[in-house]
Amino acid sequence: MELAYYSDLAVRLVNSEEPIRGTDTLTSVEAVRALFGESRQAARRATDADVTRLRSVRARLRAVFEAAAGGDEVLAVDLLNALLIEFPVSPQISGHETRDDDGRPKWHMHIADYAANAGSGYAATASMGLAFHLTELGADRLGICEAAPCRNAYLDTSTNRSRRYCSDRCATRANVAAYRARKRLDAERSAGAERSRRQDREPTGRTADTAQETSPAMDR
Repeated sequence: MELAYYSDLAVRLVNSEEPIRGTDTLTSVEAVRALFGESRQAARRATDADVTRLRSVRARLRAVFEAAAGGDEVLAVDLLNALLIEFPVSPQISGHETRDDDGRPKWHMHIADYAANAGSGYAATASMGLAFHLTELGADRLGICEAAPCRNAYLDTSTNRSRRYCSDRCATRANVAAYRARKRLDAERSAGAERSRRQDREPTGRTADTAQETSPAMDR
């Protein structure tokens, strides 16, 4: 299966909206067609109704990523299974006219959908791709970016399952924010330590001054 390609359709759809920032690029037929990428034949079937269809699927796919990122694999699987039941596909053997060195087709499995509309077809392909990705690589490979306020979905393809951000840009921003937070904490600790040192010195000085001021009165 072309796991990377098909599962990327799910990521592409989820990330067409950034809820915390209040942005949404899935607002037109042209935006729907752009989601299909190289699948131009499927994209040509898109209509205005597919905007609403895919927005609904988008929310459900985001819930899958959030469940997986939160460590609830069972919930992620249940949510994804519901999508697979609603949007079925048929696997087929395809060569895509690609030939090997001997001129023979490079056969591989291809996901074919027979949906009545472009939105349902996209949902079926994206859901199946994500399902294969989850079962082959693990639910912990589905992540939500930790660089607030991003919250984009991503597929972790790192060798040690260490990815935490959707992009290098978010990783850099998060690292810079963490560095600045450490610097502020260090500065606050230094300021606190200096205040403590001053307070430790001040009582002794005030006691001596008070003794000097009160002693003449006591003599009188």
